[in-house]
Amino acid sequence: MSILIRNGRIVTATDDYIADLYAEDETISLIGRDLKVKADREFDATGRLVIPGGVDPHVHLDLPVAPGVVSSDDFETGTRAAAFGGTTCVIDFPTQDRGGSMLDALATWHDKAAGRACIDYGFHMIVTDLPESRLPEMDRLVQDEGVSTFKLFTAYPDRLYVDDAVLYRAMRRAGQLGAMVMMHAENGIVIDEIIREALRNGHTGPGWHGRTRPVEMEAEGVYRSIAIARVAEAAVYIVHLSCAAALEEVRRARETGQNVYAETCPQYLFLDDSRYDAPDFEAAKWVMTPALRPVANQQALWHGLRLNHLQAIATDHCPFCFADQKHAGRDNFTKIPNGAPGIENRMSLVYNGGVVAGRIDVNRFVELTSTAAAKLFGLFPRKGTIAVGSDADLVIFDPERRETISVNNPLMHHMRVDYSAYEGMEVQGYPETVISRGRVLCHAGQWHGESGAGRFLKRAPLGAQRS
Repeated sequence: MSILIRNGRIVTATDDYIADLYAEDETISLIGRDLKVKADREFDATGRLVIPGGVDPHVHLDLPVAPGVVSSDDFETGTRAAAFGGTTCVIDFPTQDRGGSMLDALATWHDKAAGRACIDYGFHMIVTDLPESRLPEMDRLVQDEGVSTFKLFTAYPDRLYVDDAVLYRAMRRAGQLGAMVMMHAENGIVIDEIIREALRNGHTGPGWHGRTRPVEMEAEGVYRSIAIARVAEAAVYIVHLSCAAALEEVRRARETGQNVYAETCPQYLFLDDSRYDAPDFEAAKWVMTPALRPVANQQALWHGLRLNHLQAIATDHCPFCFADQKHAGRDNFTKIPNGAPGIENRMSLVYNGGVVAGRIDVNRFVELTSTAAAKLFGLFPRKGTIAVGSDADLVIFDPERRETISVNNPLMHHMRVDYSAYEGMEVQGYPETVISRGRVLCHAGQWHGESGAGRFLKRAPLGAQRS
């Protein structure tokens, strides 16, 4: 398949110009004015942006969180929804069983994705324990398997929490390998004590999920993770950063020259803790970790995005259906499956709230939703930019079209979940045509892709990252 896009406004993290673009054999071949070539398919992008396909570096598809409870989107439905939203590459998280092999976890996730994923994908590795005897598995993952990032938790003591010795051990080996550690940074030990106190006092409703996870416990976890990474001489990436207090720890470390990076998510930019005041059990829709924060934190996060204290916007997409899965915690908020949908909404939300609102320019929009993640996670320049030789992952984006995000809007909701976290929000900016390696996936609201066409991406070791 060859594709010719004419008259588009091509926007990358650094460029902004009008040109034609020709792609064949899965990659971009020519960029120029008035190209004299023929193609199997041609698009007129007059009045449209042509941007790199989005890279979402934080999703959880087909993730088991408790016996019989699995996130509602699998690699087929989740990646199809991502494509409708303008994302053409995701990175998911194989999860090591405590006491088990990381290589076994990787094999399990390969089985989940192969033959189902509609777009290209990579893997981070969640580490739940790391005796010295398993350190060689990190070497093999980085050097042979194309998994160059490792996620660890200071949250969830009953399932995923690791102590500071394991943090240091993992960070030290990652630094030696040129890999990077990703941190879910909250003080889970203290949070669990706060939760027990709330339950003793009869506070069982879903709104108490947020009230038992104060911002100070996120900030402390971020500080501790950064401090250990500094001693271990490793790069560290803070996932789903949600509040000003945690951002301040990242800012201070970066200003000393430490290799610290962080992402935030649309939920922390557009939603706030007033959602936990919803009547009846409705607040369960927004039970996620970190929890939604007071609205004042949003201004600080946007400021951090403008000044590059925050490098990327991911989704942490981890959906559970409200009618059945979320209701498992109706009498105890700790039993509500933890996560929310968003893989399809990221690009339109950020364009509307960032570019249209005047908070960021269009180049920074591309950087935050595609380029920065591709660079940080070893995919650039194959992904994350528009250049000759790069994969033809392209979005023809209508910057003027308005749509309402709703579970009832068939143009805006393809996730396999029975509600939208952003129900009723109007956005300006719509991914009209989405192309992955030269294959048209979505056009004018119709699906043209193929399950299983997505490829696993081996990612390069990162080395000493500086920005």
